[in-house]
Amino acid sequence: MRSSQNIKIDFEHHPAAHCENGVTSNLLNFYDIGLSEPMVFGIGSGLFFSYMPFIRVNYLPVTSFRPLPGWIFKRINKRLGIKIKRRKFVNPKKAMDALDTNLAKGIPTGCLVGVYHLTYFPKPYRFHFNAHNIIVFGKKNGEYLVSDPIMKGPERLTYSDLQRVRYAKGSWPPIGRMYYVIKVPKHYDLKNAVVKGIRKTSKDMLNIPVPLFGVKGIRYLSRRMRNWPHKLGAKKASLYIGQVVRMLEEIGTGGAGFRFMYAAFLQEAAGILKQDWLNEVSKDMTDVGDKWRQFAVMAGRIFKNRANSKETYEAAADILTDIANREEIIFRKLKHIRVEG
Repeated sequence: MRSSQNIKIDFEHHPAAHCENGVTSNLLNFYDIGLSEPMVFGIGSGLFFSYMPFIRVNYLPVTSFRPLPGWIFKRINKRLGIKIKRRKFVNPKKAMDALDTNLAKGIPTGCLVGVYHLTYFPKPYRFHFNAHNIIVFGKKNGEYLVSDPIMKGPERLTYSDLQRVRYAKGSWPPIGRMYYVIKVPKHYDLKNAVVKGIRKTSKDMLNIPVPLFGVKGIRYLSRRMRNWPHKLGAKKASLYIGQVVRMLEEIGTGGAGFRFMYAAFLQEAAGILKQDWLNEVSKDMTDVGDKWRQFAVMAGRIFKNRANSKETYEAAADILTDIANREEIIFRKLKHIRVEG
């Protein structure tokens, strides 16, 4: 039977720019580990880039500005010595029963869900994206209390609506995935966690040999983009560049937003590690974020057929090449970071 009892965990909701960062920050805050969203993002090595033309969303190639869903949460907890549990369920009823059991024990629980059927989302923002993160932290009058970091305040979902989004269909189905904290250490080494996060991000952006990832991936996309009008034709090329803009601006905080967030993380890291040179790198990363915004504006105009004579696929690709060069310089500096003293 579905439990209709009221359960209210003393959980504090804080809005965030990106769902997984926000869920992670809010869950850690529940356990008295107060880290900002940029700090969660940086320690969790959330900045990434990949262009995978062989993987399609809505029949168009995938461009991603983040690692796989769940990796930020997994990485930061590992680096802070926090024990977590991650589960998935083939059977939807078992998934809901397991969630109810957690709530009865007073455990706020992260869930991976699809966006399209989230009833509290405004309809213009619903699309087929199955890597959204929320926290369920109680029940009231038969409805689940939900902390969705991109919403201003807590929301509610019925049993059937929550089950539906936990078992959304399509690419990367969530399959009832849920995750939660099971043990928090009395002490954790924040300095080492920050350094490990920076080194991992630098490695991912520089050293993956496959040319689809990191700065190599940005250059690869730049090369492909130059040929889209000739190879694909005007209509299909427009859809391709429109997909890049969508991934860049609408899914999470995307390219520019993630760069600004990482710049904020580097500022915090400068204080924690007492290494002032990170403030200069932070400024460089902010400039890169501005470049991503410049690219997004131009690409958006091309997609909407509003571009002027200088706003071409070639010009957009030139901005991507410049971005790749700038980011390579940044991460070559950061990869040498260590804890001093």
